[in-house]
Amino acid sequence: MNRYLPYLAGLGVAMAWGLSFLFTKGALDYLEPFHLLGLRFAAALVAMSALRLASVIKIKMITNDYLRLLPLAIIQPLLYFSAETTGVLLTSASYSAMMIASIPIVVAILGSLLLREYPNRLQLLFIIASVVGVIFIIMMDNQSITGVNPLGTLALIVAVASAAFYIIYSRKASAHFSPLQTTWVMMVVGALAFNLVALIQHLLDGKVSLYLQPLTVLWPTIIYLGVASSVGAFFLYNYLLSKVTASQASVFANLITVIAIAGGVIFRGETLTWYHIMGTTAILAGVWGTNRYAQKVNPLTKAPGEENRFKSSSRS
Repeated sequence: MNRYLPYLAGLGVAMAWGLSFLFTKGALDYLEPFHLLGLRFAAALVAMSALRLASVIKIKMITNDYLRLLPLAIIQPLLYFSAETTGVLLTSASYSAMMIASIPIVVAILGSLLLREYPNRLQLLFIIASVVGVIFIIMMDNQSITGVNPLGTLALIVAVASAAFYIIYSRKASAHFSPLQTTWVMMVVGALAFNLVALIQHLLDGKVSLYLQPLTVLWPTIIYLGVASSVGAFFLYNYLLSKVTASQASVFANLITVIAIAGGVIFRGETLTWYHIMGTTAILAGVWGTNRYAQKVNPLTKAPGEENRFKSSSRS
């Protein structure tokens, strides 16, 4: 059973992030993007803090741990979400989704260079299949990709690079830190930074007293995005990255498109078309093949004495 846990974690990530689109669409009708991100990560931090206080989860962190994980947290969520938000605002949702779909290819390249994890030819074929499946659905849905903008494109390139480097460095961090430790630092940094930006925006608009007012209406959305889509999904993804190669983990992100389509059909009454089925088949085949034909994963090397420190931290 344990051998299947990473793949179940990958499916959980896709489910959480795929359904998050349904919640995010409605919330952005009321909130500015950084305000939503601020409340989302604040909810995530409150949830993890409550679990720590109740001793449901145990996370021991020293100052040096925060400093070592800070670059990863700056990449994801700060840089990624900031760049993606800017890219979507300056281009279009369809163009942005097409760019984001290229992340597994970038991860395959970076994984080879930085982790010495080389996907074989069959894996590369299946990675490309998953990317093509996403792009095919997007192009058929929109018939053409609109919204091309040089600055928006640059922002999306930064988002793609951020996501890829997060996958690489979370994989490297897994040699020294537990998924809970990595997720905790990501939530702390995200909550502090995004709320700072949002509060500055509210101060400039003279509306800071209304900062928490949206919670009276949107609290279910904020709880879902904060707890399920942030704490839950990032923990599962960090766990996944501790067990499989970067390329194997990256293709699970393309399942988000499949989940988003299913959610739209089930909850919003959207139409399921032939090209949705064809694209979904390519994505599912890509995820299956990338993991089916993977070589045995070599554990990443821990620093001397790191394993014992990690074990004691996990029990504390």
